[in-house]
Amino acid sequence: MITVGMNYDIIPGREAEFEQVFSKVLGVMGRMPGHSHTELYRSVGRPNCYLIHSEWSDQAAFDAFIASEQFRNVADWGKREILAGRPRHEIYAAARPASAPPPTGGGKCPVGH
Repeated sequence: MITVGMNYDIIPGREAEFEQVFSKVLGVMGRMPGHSHTELYRSVGRPNCYLIHSEWSDQAAFDAFIASEQFRNVADWGKREILAGRPRHEIYAAARPASAPPPTGGGKCPVGH
């Protein structure tokens, strides 16, 4: 399982349009093999900045989505019409094996206060 953080800065005033297009992209993502779940987050302090948090079975599944014609079309539209800067994508993998038991500590914060 991998998690992808896709960060987008939108031209101010175009946020609603971005959110509408994202809902269509979400439909495409939902039909892609290996896609598990996606959420859209909007920055509280900078309302034209968004994070798309997406979970995929593996890197190959996400790469297939990025290589799809649908993604390419929306990316080209974004570059021309709505993005205020270049998107930033970060890929995260689990820091410990999924089969490893969760850390113990009796529900206490591991940092001494």
